[in-house]
Amino acid sequence: MAEAGVEGAEVTASRVGGGNVLVTVVVLTYDGERFLTDLLNAVTTQDIDGDVEVLVIDSGSTDRTLEIVTRYPGVRLIRIPNSHFGHGRTRNQAARWARGRYVAYLTHDAVPAHSRWLYELLKPFELDDRVVAVMGSQIPRPWCFPLLKNEIRGVFQGFGPGFGTTLFYADDFMDSDAVRNAVTFYSDVNSAARRDVLTGPVPYRDVSYAEDQLFGRDIVAAGMRKAYAPRASVVHSNDLSLREYDDRLAAETLGLREVGIEVEVPSLTVVSKMVAKGVAKDTVRLLRDGEYTRKRKLYWLAVNPLYHLQKWRGVRRGATAPLP
Repeated sequence: MAEAGVEGAEVTASRVGGGNVLVTVVVLTYDGERFLTDLLNAVTTQDIDGDVEVLVIDSGSTDRTLEIVTRYPGVRLIRIPNSHFGHGRTRNQAARWARGRYVAYLTHDAVPAHSRWLYELLKPFELDDRVVAVMGSQIPRPWCFPLLKNEIRGVFQGFGPGFGTTLFYADDFMDSDAVRNAVTFYSDVNSAARRDVLTGPVPYRDVSYAEDQLFGRDIVAAGMRKAYAPRASVVHSNDLSLREYDDRLAAETLGLREVGIEVEVPSLTVVSKMVAKGVAKDTVRLLRDGEYTRKRKLYWLAVNPLYHLQKWRGVRRGATAPLP
């Protein structure tokens, strides 16, 4: 049956614990069967006071995604045509569908790491009513290729210690693009926002890419605060071949340019230095990494440098490609 007032949407299951819902956890799916059972098991067993609604929005999966979702009678499933999906548009629609005071977003491959994930993700709202959006942390999967594993760890460690909560806001210390980009950085792979903000003054922008980066910028520009909650962790990383990684970096770089975020074209000299530096650091970390077997370490010692080359090849492709 169709959700009232929502063209093309089909609701196949709906049940909520009570009339005053604390939070709606929105899971966006498209052929997400690989990690979906683990994700839904984790989301539906969270240790938190208050009613939690779980809303899955699927945009045309052809694998076992829908079969998996129907095993959870308390999960609300809404199906939309793939042509109706948009990174910002669908998240905005989810906020309008949501019944919770807060809306937490997960991608279909981001699995909460523990039963207090949701508690930690929502805690900053309680601590400061000026906080309107919260970003949780990400833990790379053990088998993730070293370059990406170390990047994920480095990015989130840079936002603050794991035992604290970090606030980000606009002030006169934002005196360079680098500082501004760091302050406004946002990832909605694992995030939450006040529903009345999403449906009111600061919705997501309907763009083809980097909707989360623009949302972070818009929050800070509006004089609001966002927070980083490191204990609200999910296990998340992508398994990508060399070609897929190259194409992804090219698409991401071009996408940033499409939404007005400047990207410098790295010179070949800069690329050479960055590759050499990155490979050296990864090699040391790889040798110390207890998550890889000895055989896998030998494999990555040979292959990981190629990922560094492909990374910068993709960045240069995206930075020099003509804008659509």
